[in-house]
Amino acid sequence: MKNPATRQTRIDIDRTDHAILRQLQRDASISNVALAAKVNLSTPACLRRVERLREAGSSSATVARINPKALDAGMLVLTGVVLDRSTPESFTTFEKAAQKVPGCMECHVVTGEFDFFMLIRTRDSESFNRLHAEKLLYLPGGRQIRTFVVLREIMSTTAFPI
Repeated sequence: MKNPATRQTRIDIDRTDHAILRQLQRDASISNVALAAKVNLSTPACLRRVERLREAGSSSATVARINPKALDAGMLVLTGVVLDRSTPESFTTFEKAAQKVPGCMECHVVTGEFDFFMLIRTRDSESFNRLHAEKLLYLPGGRQIRTFVVLREIMSTTAFPI
């Protein structure tokens, strides 16, 4: 089966679809019966809309949001990387390697001073220093790595404003 994120079809999303997506962002484990009641639809109509939204790629996954501190990964680090060359091959090689970095939650190609920003979760500064020395310094094509340790998380969400 294809990745739902790749099956994007342009559909018109009305007020009821927005309400469904808002509810699913709050709690994706909500039953169809409860969801239908919250958005004022019959259960079959609600289920059809949810399936249509998923098929169109508007909703791509249902996941549990894990508390990183509960799994001993409370330290958050933003890492900026500058590559030594700006070629499609060097970007592709780096992107593949970044996906294998333990604790890397996100990796983004960016404009400006850096080529990439990585969001990395780890236990503490000692474990990050080990990760830096054993993995980050050896990422292919990396010319410069700058780390920004997060002192306090003000907000973190996966909810898209609908």
